[in-house]
Amino acid sequence: MDIGGTFDISATGLRAERLRLDTIASNLANASTTRTPEGGPYKRRDVVFVTQALESDFAATIEEMSERGARQGVKVSDVIEDTAPPRMVFDPGHPDANPEGFVAYPNVNPVTEMVDLMTATRAYEANVQAVNAAKRMQDAALSIGG
Repeated sequence: MDIGGTFDISATGLRAERLRLDTIASNLANASTTRTPEGGPYKRRDVVFVTQALESDFAATIEEMSERGARQGVKVSDVIEDTAPPRMVFDPGHPDANPEGFVAYPNVNPVTEMVDLMTATRAYEANVQAVNAAKRMQDAALSIGG
């Protein structure tokens, strides 16, 4: 695989993790949104990543990819809404309270979102490190010839 393949693979990871970070930020920003244009509270969103399934052992897969020149990366297949029910909080004075006095709040758990945020940040940083390592390797290869 050429060095450009490394950059391409890391670029797919960077794009996917950026969308994941944006989605997490949206979830946190809407954690108290009780009314949306669609009706009801905001529904937590999650990003679904897909990649090519590996059907053989690792070494054979790498050899096959090298022979074909195939470049595998990560893709975002969908941004889905969480199906968990909303949190029901008793607040009879709230404008969105139902007749029993309960308000439907989004199914967003800030602790879960922060853990997801840290994971996405680390994955993003790992892809940046891979790009930097590939650049250092490319520079070293150029200095050998000179």
